[in-house]
Amino acid sequence: MKNMKKGNLLLIAFFIATQFINAQTADSRFAVGLGVIQNEYNGDYGSGIFNFNQTWYGGGALSLGYYLTPSFDLGLQGTYGKYGFRENHFPNSNYFRGLKTDASLFTHYKLNNGYILSKDTKFSPFISLGIGFATYGIDPAYDKSGSNSSLSPTIITKGTDLVGSFGAGLKYQLSEHFAIQYQYLYNVTDADNHDEDQGHSYFGKGGKHPARLANDCYGQHIFSVVFNFGKAKDKDKDGVADKFDKCPDTPINVKVDKDGCPIDTDGDGVADYLDKCPDTPAGVKVDTKGCPLDEDGDGVPDYLDKSPNTPKGVKVDATGTPLDTDGDGVFDYLDKCPNTPAGVQVDAKGCPLDADGDGVPDYLDKCPDTPKGAKVDANGCPVTVVDTIPVVEKSFKNVQFQLGKSIIRKSYHAELNKVAKALKENPAYTLKLNGYADIEGSEAWNLKLSKMRADAVKKYLENKGIKSTRLTTEGFGKKFPIASNKNVEGRAKNRRVEFKVK
Repeated sequence: MKNMKKGNLLLIAFFIATQFINAQTADSRFAVGLGVIQNEYNGDYGSGIFNFNQTWYGGGALSLGYYLTPSFDLGLQGTYGKYGFRENHFPNSNYFRGLKTDASLFTHYKLNNGYILSKDTKFSPFISLGIGFATYGIDPAYDKSGSNSSLSPTIITKGTDLVGSFGAGLKYQLSEHFAIQYQYLYNVTDADNHDEDQGHSYFGKGGKHPARLANDCYGQHIFSVVFNFGKAKDKDKDGVADKFDKCPDTPINVKVDKDGCPIDTDGDGVADYLDKCPDTPAGVKVDTKGCPLDEDGDGVPDYLDKSPNTPKGVKVDATGTPLDTDGDGVFDYLDKCPNTPAGVQVDAKGCPLDADGDGVPDYLDKCPDTPKGAKVDANGCPVTVVDTIPVVEKSFKNVQFQLGKSIIRKSYHAELNKVAKALKENPAYTLKLNGYADIEGSEAWNLKLSKMRADAVKKYLENKGIKSTRLTTEGFGKKFPIASNKNVEGRAKNRRVEFKVK
């Protein structure tokens, strides 16, 4: 009855464990371990724990493990092998040997869980805890009759022990699917009847060794090779298991690196599948599309733009500099005179300089010192000069002088005032004043007198504000008469001053 209760309890435990494993495995990975064991007895005869002078009680081990979390594995483990002890003080009689089979449900707490040790380390230390059962049998190598009669004392094989185990181990991962492992387990049973014949008192009262009154225990050294099976979960199907995938939500068919993250060839922080500019030079700042920043939106990225603050809509060259078609140093978008000839000096607006402000640029202005407000022609010269010439010529031709004198009569002052005004309005022009005399007097005197008359007109105009540098005089005496010198009227006309406009 007692054994039936133990069996039912174990079946329930295994059923619960199996359901738990199927529900909790993180990535559907499991491992199978194949190993060899050394069983160590600790009971009524004494302790063989880590006593390597004892006989080798070897056997085999098989385990099935399941990955739960980075910290925990869960699984099943079973061993089969020899079991016994030899008390050295009584080598002939105090000895027993049999066969032992055990199975247990175990859990491993792994130290390479990212909290204590790195997940990426190949060494995986772990702590084990388990619960299971053990059964016993006769070793035919020592009792071929199968009745246990040749052993002294005999071993009791009937019944099943409930076993609790704890220990530690170390696994070394040689590759993704293959590892080697050492584990030590100390197992405590719930009985004390599989190491002697209870019908004989070999070790004192009641058949018990006086030095130990506890239940049977045994230790196990387990050396295994572990094979990992199953395909790890890969939610985004990029070929990198979720447990190692640093970018677990990568879109389908996107190429990834060893960490499961989309390839970023130019290293700008934007994955190739999203990168509209996949060849951006290293270190260049980019936008969300992976293209170099272009703050002024002129089509030239900032790292190449020599004029990064160009106003929107302005046309630029390959360096991001606004166009300057006429090469005058003023950008087209600011240039009010975009077709200035090469080499012509311009103002801030890109227009040729016009020092006198007459509307004709200096490089075309043949009269660069025109007074402000004066009307000029295409050459920058005052347009009123053409109309002034006949006025001035008429005025001078009508200026007459008394015989032998160079004094200007008051009746001509009004006309000369008009001439002065015309010259002021047209500063680009100069006057040549030519003086004349009639035939009266000597030739030398007439030559001097004609010069005096021209100088008298010059002085008058100077007094009206005309610069002397614009006025030149010359006397011609009685030469070039405009009327006959044979009568009084003709001689009066010849006593005159004329001018020529330049």
